[in-house]
Amino acid sequence: MPNPREVPDGPRTRPVTVGLAPVAPVTIGGDAFAIIAGPCAIESADGFRTVAEGVRAAGAVALRGGIFKLRTDRLSFQGLREAGYEAARAVRDAMRMPLVSELTDPRQIEPMRDFVDVFQVGTRNMFNYDLLAELGRADRPVLLKRGFGATVDEWLKAADYVTAEGNCDVVLCERGIRTFEPGTRATLDLTAVPIAKRSTALPVIVDPSHAAGHRTLVTPLALAAAAVGADGLLVEVHERPDEAQSDGAQSLDLAAFRDLVEQVTPIVEATGRTVGTPSSVPSR
Repeated sequence: MPNPREVPDGPRTRPVTVGLAPVAPVTIGGDAFAIIAGPCAIESADGFRTVAEGVRAAGAVALRGGIFKLRTDRLSFQGLREAGYEAARAVRDAMRMPLVSELTDPRQIEPMRDFVDVFQVGTRNMFNYDLLAELGRADRPVLLKRGFGATVDEWLKAADYVTAEGNCDVVLCERGIRTFEPGTRATLDLTAVPIAKRSTALPVIVDPSHAAGHRTLVTPLALAAAAVGADGLLVEVHERPDEAQSDGAQSLDLAAFRDLVEQVTPIVEATGRTVGTPSSVPSR
């Protein structure tokens, strides 16, 4: 089994392939820049389908959509939870696009494993080592977000808890750290991208939405992420952001997401890569 902490002599990144039948596989890392997009939380099947169709048409290769949400305020929307399984499954299967979704408890692995292609570990759970070890035995790719108070070394050591159990299909995601700056929700640490890529063969993507906290900042941060060598983006998109039940302030609408993809494409190409192309979807 290759050790992802050992940077190879050839290509520095060990690509991760995601996607279970009936979706087409997508590669994160390597020559293609992967854009993953969708709502912070799935609110309804119709709304999720609308966003999925829009982001796919704009260039996203995979969907994001929260089913379980960890919220600081216990009275905030916590996601559809188990009631959201069918909506997530239906849209993911219809669109033939891999689904990235956060889990918050090891007991969610089994009921979600046949329709979630990538298990996301959120910033609060980066230090949940029992969860990470369980995901290392789950035979599914893992997207590991950096803790908002974690160093890059702590982030990489958290990934070791997954890979030590035999699962080397880990994608690292920088999403901003907590600093004294009040102008953004978090401070996007773009230096973490080249530092992590110097220290590991795991792909590194960036979530500009959670770092920004406001939609007007998302595209500039996305462009910067592409320029420093990130392997992709994780972007929050909602059909009506001002009505979103979770993170609406930082969510792009579909038109703004199309603009982001158009602006990021020449930067990606200037770094010798291409923006990933979504697979074809059968007509209804």
